[in-house]
Amino acid sequence: MTRRVVVTGIGAVTPIGLGRDGLWSGLRAERSAVGPVTRFDPSIFRSQVAAEVRDFVPSDHLEERRTKRLDRFAQFAVVASRMAVADAGLVLEREDRERVGAMMGSALGGVAYAEEQLGRFIGGGLRAVDATLALAVFGGSASCNVAIEFGVYGPNSTNGMSCASGTIAVGDGFRAIRDGYADVMICGGSEAPLSTLCFGAFALIRAMSTRNDDPGTASRPFDRDRDGFVMGEGAAVLILEERGRALARGAPVYAEVLGYGMTNDGHHMTAPRPDGSQAARAMRLALADAQVAPGEVGYVNAHGSSTPLNDPTETLAMKLVFGEQAYRMPVSGTKGYYGHALGASGAIEAAICALALDRRWLPPTVNLSSPDPACDLDYVAGSGREADPETILSNSFGFGGINASLVMRRA
Repeated sequence: MTRRVVVTGIGAVTPIGLGRDGLWSGLRAERSAVGPVTRFDPSIFRSQVAAEVRDFVPSDHLEERRTKRLDRFAQFAVVASRMAVADAGLVLEREDRERVGAMMGSALGGVAYAEEQLGRFIGGGLRAVDATLALAVFGGSASCNVAIEFGVYGPNSTNGMSCASGTIAVGDGFRAIRDGYADVMICGGSEAPLSTLCFGAFALIRAMSTRNDDPGTASRPFDRDRDGFVMGEGAAVLILEERGRALARGAPVYAEVLGYGMTNDGHHMTAPRPDGSQAARAMRLALADAQVAPGEVGYVNAHGSSTPLNDPTETLAMKLVFGEQAYRMPVSGTKGYYGHALGASGAIEAAICALALDRRWLPPTVNLSSPDPACDLDYVAGSGREADPETILSNSFGFGGINASLVMRRA
């Protein structure tokens, strides 16, 4: 018998707010968190704006020993996981910890930390390098440190599938429970890429917005005047549980995860497949997995990266899947709020979808003032919208042509 999977906890470390309520308050404020880069001197780059998590102080959330052993991306993962576990009311001492696992996603893992340590090495030799470097730099430190934090022994993985990583982590966690390999999964994405070389690598390929004179409007999904994505940082973690046990323990249930689909464009490392066919197939696979017809979907949280190529291609893909319904169905591209946190974005957006279902409000596409004629769907421009969709879909598309989609339903 296929087991049902629900979301019972949400944790978040984002530029618009910390924790479940901070994330929601940031969405309701309908303002962008993008500003001038302050973490390093960006003056050598064409792009000089980012969405930074400005109110995160590690010592407010972690013991000194843990703070020293974890780099920023792993700190985000552990802190968001703590928030999610607390939100779910999970008492792990009472759980069979062999049936509890962790799945995370991160495009770059600890690369920014490695960059910092390289500077120390150049300046002071090997003795100047932090002894934890070898353990901190690899992507798997996110899920492994979460497992260590809670003493859980179930399925564990951190995938590095670019901007779809967070969605893939939630999808893999969903399947682990549905297929009987676990009862509880701590799932999400974490990214801390704001360092000179990491940022510069994306500036080099001219992928990022250069709207430096007006940072708050730089990330503008589906808008005619968009000129690239805005790099962000952060993390989000969802607690997934087998539905029966969650209800038996009286857990809060935000949403049910119904289906997951993933494909690859097999086309180009940075450009989406022009015909949108494989992005559309990822959505169709997720809907088929969920046993949901396209006509049942009442809202889509789009990848909406604010790049010239992605937004019209995603629009086309949605038309391929939903036909005429695509024009009547509300769609949000929420990266206008918090930029593009690469591998964490899909997890942040999965958390937003769960909250939207629970609280019956759809966030707007911030900064959408002049829609691109090729992006002609209902992108919830202006203000958010009170709505009561039964079923929603979330998309994440990444470098390398990775496409991933999740389907959720109201609890």
